[in-house]
Amino acid sequence: MDASDIVIRNLPWIIAGGMMLGAAGIAGWVATTWMRIKNGYPLDGTWGQALHPRTTSEDRERIRLLTQENSQLRAEIGSVKDRLAAIETIVTDSAHRLDHDLAALKSERAN
Repeated sequence: MDASDIVIRNLPWIIAGGMMLGAAGIAGWVATTWMRIKNGYPLDGTWGQALHPRTTSEDRERIRLLTQENSQLRAEIGSVKDRLAAIETIVTDSAHRLDHDLAALKSERAN
């Protein structure tokens, strides 16, 4: 039994393995392309150049509105953080210090 007999006997397995490897490569390419489309990444052309999706005026307006909403939400989060810091200070301070601060505030209002 020489090497050519072994290759001929295992030829169906070799062909099936090659076909499975090719199918796995194609499935990987399809999955990668689908994930790029889903997440908004630009696609690659035949020679590696980027195929950028066309943007319409509606898309630009939507991006502008989302950017504006993002800045408003960031400002709101900043104010919520400030409020939370004040509440944490009130909760974690000792009762004696809190009473002292409240008394000082009452005396300031009385003046």
